[in-house]
Amino acid sequence: MAPGSKAERKATLDAGAWMFNVVTSVGIIMVNKALMATHGFSFATTLTGLHFATTTLMTAIMKWLGYIQPSYLPLPELVKFVVFANLSIVGMNVSLMWNSVGFYQIAKLCIIPVLCVLEILFDKVRYSRDTKLSIVLVLIGVAVCTVTDVSVNSQGLLAAIVAIWSTALQQHYVHHLQRKYSLGSFNLLGHTAPGQAASLLILGPFVDFWLTNKRVDTFNYTSIVTFFIVLSCIIAVGTNLSQFICIGRFTAVSFQVLGHMKTILVLTLGFLFFGKEGLNLHVAFGMVLAVIGMIWYGNASSKPGGKERPVYSAVSEKTQKLGILSSQSELDQKV
Repeated sequence: MAPGSKAERKATLDAGAWMFNVVTSVGIIMVNKALMATHGFSFATTLTGLHFATTTLMTAIMKWLGYIQPSYLPLPELVKFVVFANLSIVGMNVSLMWNSVGFYQIAKLCIIPVLCVLEILFDKVRYSRDTKLSIVLVLIGVAVCTVTDVSVNSQGLLAAIVAIWSTALQQHYVHHLQRKYSLGSFNLLGHTAPGQAASLLILGPFVDFWLTNKRVDTFNYTSIVTFFIVLSCIIAVGTNLSQFICIGRFTAVSFQVLGHMKTILVLTLGFLFFGKEGLNLHVAFGMVLAVIGMIWYGNASSKPGGKERPVYSAVSEKTQKLGILSSQSELDQKV
């Protein structure tokens, strides 16, 4: 395949992966908003457990049909991932309950700097000045259009810290496991989804009762509520898969930065379908800043030196091996 056509194919697949993630993520947010805000189903942790149970069923069917090949993931790695992922889910829910919406949004924005630190420390990634500035512009833009009231307390701050670090570690770990064990998105999802489903379905009802003081088993499950739960679970399969695809193809930082496009879309769709309350020049200015920052980030990080991952170890090792082989062949010729 010609270099040009190969690059074009990669760009097309990258765009498709992003579009898949954006559509499924925005779709599930809108469905869950209708389910929780309109119909009063406030059991977010249990619902996430149902999402992963549906994802587990999908991966089991794909394995049975032969679309997912057998792969290996050590149990300690799986346990660490499930702990990070579940702490992220529970931490975000608790952070939203104990903090103001404004501080909750600030906590979500802090995930990007933490991911940058993890990539610098563990992956030795180097960012150019333009890449750093574009990330800052995205954070400012999203903060301007989402952060309103900001109040915090000690327990809320602790919940936010747990949510930030567990989310960052979980997303960084996705990329790490895919590279270390050569796992595709389906393979990794097949390993992790059952553990998350089992743990969240067992713990979820208790966590939700603690958060809402309501029992999931006594909720009035009407036909429309059941429909929205099933629809949410179906869309969640695509959301979970697309997250792994995007982080695998790019990095967790890129996933977070460009992922804020979903925040802008959700705000826009919210204004269109749920009323224009809260839409003003202030919010519109923040949206424009965020979009400019995302475009700048995409351009800056794709340039040479925009975001570099060192490859010197593999190259030097290969060079050393070639040097040894050449010296041995020279000796053989002399002998």
